[in-house]
Amino acid sequence: MSKFMGLLIALLLVLAGCGKKTEEVKAAPAPEALAVQTALAEARTVEKSLMVTGSLHPDEQTTVSSEVPGRLKTVDVDFGQSVRRGQVVAQLDTTELSLQLERARAALAQAQARLGLAPGAVEEPESTAGMRQAKAQLEDARARFERSRKLVETGDISRERFEEAERGMQAREAAYDAMRDEMRTQLASLRALRAEVQLAEKRVKDATIVAPFDGAVTVKHVSPGQYIKENVPVLTIVKTSPLRLRVEVPESAVADVRVGTELKFSTEAAPGQEFSAVVRELNPSLDARSRTLTAEARLSQADGRLKPGSFVQVKLITAKASPVIALPAAAVYTVAGLNKFFTIEDGKAVERRIPEILGSNGWVEIPEGTVPAGARVAISNVPLLTNGAPVRVTGGQS
Repeated sequence: MSKFMGLLIALLLVLAGCGKKTEEVKAAPAPEALAVQTALAEARTVEKSLMVTGSLHPDEQTTVSSEVPGRLKTVDVDFGQSVRRGQVVAQLDTTELSLQLERARAALAQAQARLGLAPGAVEEPESTAGMRQAKAQLEDARARFERSRKLVETGDISRERFEEAERGMQAREAAYDAMRDEMRTQLASLRALRAEVQLAEKRVKDATIVAPFDGAVTVKHVSPGQYIKENVPVLTIVKTSPLRLRVEVPESAVADVRVGTELKFSTEAAPGQEFSAVVRELNPSLDARSRTLTAEARLSQADGRLKPGSFVQVKLITAKASPVIALPAAAVYTVAGLNKFFTIEDGKAVERRIPEILGSNGWVEIPEGTVPAGARVAISNVPLLTNGAPVRVTGGQS
């Protein structure tokens, strides 16, 4: 009986304790609202861009070589030196080439003499002395033939005399034709010799190597005294102004690039400096492997810090005025790689998440459809807020 009474008393004590705790829970005060300042989400227009890589190239680059063989007499420029268009950069010894030119000129003078032309004459004769002599003899033979033909008809001469006159005329016609063909052969030889003289003059001229455009020497391939053959590289010259910018545009942004599009780019050679270039050419097709389109632009300004071969970061503007919803940067809180902000709705904080932080000048763009323009967001005590927490607006931006 005593054991039963002890259990009953213990049960009553437990029930009394539970009741007391329930009363304490019911009596606990509601959490205090956190004071926050707020701002409104704004509809703005921003410049949309894409970062791609590119490289700088010279406007022109060529390897200067000799068109004739010979021994280098001089090389007048060296690595790194500037050159002007038409400037002599190297000279071959022209002794042998000059002798070849004199021989060609002498052969031409002989051909002109055979045709009865003075040295240096450029006109071509209509006939030669031999042709004129053959023509006179032909006319005399024709006259005898005509007289014989009349006399044989009257019987004043025999038939044999007439046939002899006819054969004489035919022989003179053949002689005249031969002299005319000879003159044509001599004229053809004259033209060939004139071409030989012009070619020899060109070879002498080609022994002087000149720069094809304004630029600078990047490689010196030979030295004075060296014997070179045709097309052996002598110098490599580049034209560095204006520079060309080549950029690989991803397939998704091809529609945003056209001739006349302005590109902004930066390089480690000029930290903090932004340069501009204008697209001048577009590859008509995409690269089948990388699925990119090659665009080439010309730099709009010259800068000594920019060199051919430099690697650059290009800002490709895809839209100059794209509508977005933006929040003050103070509204966004990042923790453990999570970007979030809180809208204030009916006195409570509602958590919103965004995948990445995009924006500048104190504003952050948010994905389309996250919140509408005019939504009120917290900009103070953001790290202390939780989803559904009561808040008390104490001020802020309107």
